[in-house]
Amino acid sequence: MHALFVCSRNRLRSPTAEAIFSSWPGIETASAGTAPDAEERVSSDHIRWADVIVVMERSHKARLAKQFGDSLKGKKIVCLDIPDKYAFMQPELIALLEQRAAPFLRT
Repeated sequence: MHALFVCSRNRLRSPTAEAIFSSWPGIETASAGTAPDAEERVSSDHIRWADVIVVMERSHKARLAKQFGDSLKGKKIVCLDIPDKYAFMQPELIALLEQRAAPFLRT
């Protein structure tokens, strides 16, 4: 399974998710951001590669729909509703990610 994690700037939430789920068996991970100044900006290559797209906020899902429209057809998109208030690898963020994303990442 290819899991793409998306947040705004690809600096805190999505890289944390990419790191913690990368060791799960049967899962390959990547992360990207929707903002113009994201460390890694989400691209059509990311969308094609992903089996599941995990966004942190509803606004990320809306931006993906606006930018990639038809490319998202048939893609599983999950919104975790995790606000941008956590540091990279913060234990509370890890706990939220494991609780909310894990059910969608079972192979």
